[in-house]
Amino acid sequence: MRLLTSDPATSVLDLGCGYGDFLKVLREAGHVGCYLGCDLSSAMIDAARQTFGEGPDRRWWIGDDPPEGYDFAIASGIFNVRRGADASAWAIYVDTTIDKLARLGRRGFGFNMLSMSSDSERRRQDLHYVDPVAMLRTCLDRYGRQVAILQDYGLWEFTVLVRHSSQTASPKPVAP
Repeated sequence: MRLLTSDPATSVLDLGCGYGDFLKVLREAGHVGCYLGCDLSSAMIDAARQTFGEGPDRRWWIGDDPPEGYDFAIASGIFNVRRGADASAWAIYVDTTIDKLARLGRRGFGFNMLSMSSDSERRRQDLHYVDPVAMLRTCLDRYGRQVAILQDYGLWEFTVLVRHSSQTASPKPVAP
């Protein structure tokens, strides 16, 4: 929500939207801009359409490659569960998806991840944890200096917010 507070008419892409619950949060906060919810699950998109309908201010897309960019691209919870994927393969998926968010969000993007600052004895093997400091360094190096890390809201996760300047609208290539 911090990315959107200055302009309630900004357009939002919600990658991995699930049942579309973020749309309700946006509308309750006074957001009036266009919203595109994307998810790989057609059942979730169908449920979102049934709950929220479709119209000029809200649309739904099955898949993870939407047809156009939006002012801001967000993803919540899509990096947490590896579902049996090898850790190195999952890290590549995470990097690729963050690059996608950077391309799709013309003005910026945001995402959350489980934090390595969590209690080690409570971590699960099927979940993906990241060092927030390392992610901050990665985002600063790849997307510019307008990066914020939020980890002060009571969960063992952190949120990354990136605003694009005119010079940082595209991610820098990942080194092999």
